[in-house]
Amino acid sequence: MITLTDAAVSQIKDMEAEEGEEGLKLRVGVKGGGCSGLSYGMGFDTEKNEDDLEIEVNGLNVLIDGESQPIVKGLVIDYKQNMMGGGFTIDNPNAIASCGCGTSFRTAANVGTPEDC
Repeated sequence: MITLTDAAVSQIKDMEAEEGEEGLKLRVGVKGGGCSGLSYGMGFDTEKNEDDLEIEVNGLNVLIDGESQPIVKGLVIDYKQNMMGGGFTIDNPNAIASCGCGTSFRTAANVGTPEDC
C-alpha cells in the first residue's frame, strides 16, 4: 500500500518516543485543500476508525482512512536532512499535478477542493 524509507521510519520512531504515549499509530491521509486540491496529512493517533486500514510498515503501525486509501496507494514517504533542517518528502505515483510550493496535488480520479493561493 505505502512505503516508508529507513530514514522516515527512524525519524517517525524518534518523534513517537518524544510523544511518550503508549499505543501510538501513524495516521497517513489526504484531505481537500491547497492550490491543487488535495493535501497530505500525517500524525499520531491511538484510535482506529471503522473505515481505517491498519497495516504494518517497517515496524510501524499505520492507519489509512477509507477515503484516502486509493489516493495514497503506492506512496513513498522519505525523510531528508539538509543544512536548512529536515523534512518528510512524499512521492505519489497517482499525482498528476502539484502546486508550485509542492504541498498540494491532484490525481486523475480526484481533484479535491482547490483553494486560492
